[in-house]
Amino acid sequence: MESLDPLLHQPLRTQLAAFLAGAGEATFSEIKGRLDVSDGNLDSHMKKLVAAGYVSVRRESGDGRPQSFYSLTPMGRDALARYVKALYALLPPGAVPGALPGEDDSPAVSPLAPLPLPR
Repeated sequence: MESLDPLLHQPLRTQLAAFLAGAGEATFSEIKGRLDVSDGNLDSHMKKLVAAGYVSVRRESGDGRPQSFYSLTPMGRDALARYVKALYALLPPGAVPGALPGEDDSPAVSPLAPLPLPR
């Protein structure tokens, strides 16, 4: 069984990677608002993801204040896919990801379904 990536195992970094996987690219402000985190906390965790090569940053300075745009790199996308695969491997056989006891029988839909999982 593959071990959990310690960088992504921190909850906010997991959320950041998952959000960027779905968003494609987002500004610092968009991420901050969506994940409801402080500037300092977001900046600290983004720096770690950028340093690891999981996230790329593009800066634009137009008419207003400079904007930072973040996106998940191919390495970050692969790391997230491996992380999700490792989590799935921990589930008991036959478990439906996303279904909790007492929920209806409708199938669970994974928000990471578009990510190709490594074999």
